[in-house]
Amino acid sequence: MFKFLKKKTTNTVINNSSVPQHIAFICDGNRRWAENRGLPPLMGHRAGISNFENLVDWFIGRGVSTVTFFIFSTENWNRSKEEIDFLMNLFYTELKKNLKHAIEKNLRYRIIGSRDRLPKRLAEMCDKLEEKSAENTGGTVVFALNYGGQDEIIDAVNNAVAAGQTVTKETFESFLDTGDLLPIDFMVRTSNENRISNFLLWKLAYAELLFVPEHWPELVKSKKLWQSVLDEFAKRNRRFGGGKKKDYSGKKGKSK
Repeated sequence: MFKFLKKKTTNTVINNSSVPQHIAFICDGNRRWAENRGLPPLMGHRAGISNFENLVDWFIGRGVSTVTFFIFSTENWNRSKEEIDFLMNLFYTELKKNLKHAIEKNLRYRIIGSRDRLPKRLAEMCDKLEEKSAENTGGTVVFALNYGGQDEIIDAVNNAVAAGQTVTKETFESFLDTGDLLPIDFMVRTSNENRISNFLLWKLAYAELLFVPEHWPELVKSKKLWQSVLDEFAKRNRRFGGGKKKDYSGKKGKSK
């Protein structure tokens, strides 16, 4: 359990005004989790994705509308070829399974980030999953795959320049790959890493942040930890520069 969360967790649904509409996870610590258990490091990645769909269903069932996962950054290409090949195959297998999940649960899937360096079959699976689930309305699941926040902003600037438009904060979002997504209300990073690591920089502008000691494979399987995440968010005082606590659903930040 999060060491600094004093409030007792419950199994009840939190009032919607206290539930983040968009929660984002930086999924850290897979390899450390495996090494701590005497397992090959790559097995940590498999453990980290093993209960993913149940986690998504649980959070959406409690009023969260968008759940985002940072699974592979533009910097992760610096890892060994063995690990990268393993991850690309794992992602392909998972996305193929997610297509069934999207249909069964009426979920829209989005995969953000550049597909230029992805294996062809993985890039094609990303396209297929997005296309087949585009009209679903039960909630949104986002994978940040080969994603970098600075790259996204630079690409958006170039797109705006090419369009010959003067941009505002509101119109700039329309040029972002993530422009159709709600702003992030709550970002959770596991494994005692206290950084945002170039993740969704624009969407994190007013996000609450939570850094926890548990490795990702621990969090992904524990309903008690999931509830602790929502309990912690419910205690936050989000004033957005004002003097009183503000009920912020994220709806006003949705791009037009």
